[in-house]
Amino acid sequence: EVQLVESGGGLVQAGGSLRLSCVASGLTFDDYAIGFFRQAPGKEREGVACISSSDGTPYYQPSVKGRFTVSSDNAKNTVYLQMNSLNPEDTAVYMCAASGLGCSPADFDYNYWGQGTQVTVSS
Repeated sequence: EVQLVESGGGLVQAGGSLRLSCVASGLTFDDYAIGFFRQAPGKEREGVACISSSDGTPYYQPSVKGRFTVSSDNAKNTVYLQMNSLNPEDTAVYMCAASGLGCSPADFDYNYWGQGTQVTVSS
């Protein structure tokens, strides 16, 4: 059974930082790209960042580039999303997902999803 488990969400003040973790099990980690998506209340789910587990190439949504960093520890089957300079617009449920097709901004390209973790940024 494939499982993706996120952790690291919480409440932080504007300008602060959080690091999310996504631990994958039940799949061959190197065969998948791991993406982070977020969904705020009343808004559509959007891709935030993604990393290809095979070559480590990262991709970012323009609004987070320079503030967020995605990295992978293949030995631990874990992907991290370091989020700095957070602002209230970053408030959302963040979830990770695995794609056998490589990194993509489209959520329908992802085969497996985690349950999500809440990130709340206060002003």
